[in-house]
Amino acid sequence: MGIRSWFGLGRPEVPEPAPTPGPPTTEQLLTALDGIEQLARDGKVPGVVLSRLLRVTRVVRQCLPRLSNLGLGSAQGFSVMATVTDYLPVAIGNYLRLPRDWANTRPIAAGKSSVMLLVDQLDLLGSTMDKVYDAVNRADAEAIIVHGAFLEQKFGHPASGGSLGLDAPDPTPPSRSVDPDGAPVRPSVDPLAPPT
Repeated sequence: MGIRSWFGLGRPEVPEPAPTPGPPTTEQLLTALDGIEQLARDGKVPGVVLSRLLRVTRVVRQCLPRLSNLGLGSAQGFSVMATVTDYLPVAIGNYLRLPRDWANTRPIAAGKSSVMLLVDQLDLLGSTMDKVYDAVNRADAEAIIVHGAFLEQKFGHPASGGSLGLDAPDPTPPSRSVDPDGAPVRPSVDPLAPPT
């Protein structure tokens, strides 16, 4: 320690930067989902809103354990996180701040009431989360395809056990009618049927 530091002439001490929080954990997101659902129930949202909210939260819950399949910085992973931490709480919160009779009856945009606009928003979030869920599972589905190609290359042609065979000809021979003497019976001809 030199004389300069005693008089404040030295280099000023720079405080340590505050650690930046990372993305929320799966447990934090699940807790947030529980909170959003409880907020909607406590606010007594209409059934049409609650059913759509629960659809979105159900798909998000299905996505969360598999988000690592998408990679850390994926757009789909961000969409799931933002849906839980921002989009759903804002949508439900905005609706709950309005008087119920006004929100459910007064048109505010394009002839739609607040509740109908909220339903549209939840439907959009639901279809988006369905697409994310498909993307989350696609990696494992593609692994099945790759493994099947490997097995086919390694051991020969693929098994036909997975085909329904709906376009194959019927292997059963046509039935023939015989009379009691064993002679074939000619089919009767319908006089109204066109000739063949």
